[in-house]
Amino acid sequence: MNGLTAVRSLTTLPVVTLGGDAVAHVKDTVFDPSAERIASFTLTGRTLLSGPLPQDLPWPAVHCLGHHAVMVRDEGALFDLPLSVARRDAVRGRLLGAQVLTEDGDPVGTVLDVLVEGTSGRLVAFRLAAQRELVHGSRHRRHRVYVPRGEALSVTGRTLVIPAHATTYVTDDLPRFVERVGARHDRGRGVAP
Repeated sequence: MNGLTAVRSLTTLPVVTLGGDAVAHVKDTVFDPSAERIASFTLTGRTLLSGPLPQDLPWPAVHCLGHHAVMVRDEGALFDLPLSVARRDAVRGRLLGAQVLTEDGDPVGTVLDVLVEGTSGRLVAFRLAAQRELVHGSRHRRHRVYVPRGEALSVTGRTLVIPAHATTYVTDDLPRFVERVGARHDRGRGVAP
């Protein structure tokens, strides 16, 4: 899948081999904050009512993210882990629900979703339940906005720290957000508008 993918949309997707066999379902997405990308997926069994599996699916083993399935070459893509390790890693790498602060200590909001590039698994942006004062002239009462991941990202426990300047790109309109962030990257690379 090209383009941006919301991490919440990956939860409960089947993990399917190129041979067409469903081998698991996605339970959680685990991020590697230092690499700013998906590290792995924790899994449940083949049916949605199955419990957690003592295996995970590392990002390098993903063939592609589809709209209706996470595709892998074969069942060997699943990596055996003790269940306690898989749970610990999932908690450590979970961003959904994390409190967001700027590097200056100002509260920004709470992470509702994470947008990743579908082909690379690279973390691109966060969808937040934002602080009211952050959203000037928002059309929405709930103040759900997008903010870029920024150049510096740190996650300590359940807190996500972003650069203070990242809040200048906040918007509640996804197409406008993509346009603003793209223009910022173009300026950074010396590309004329």
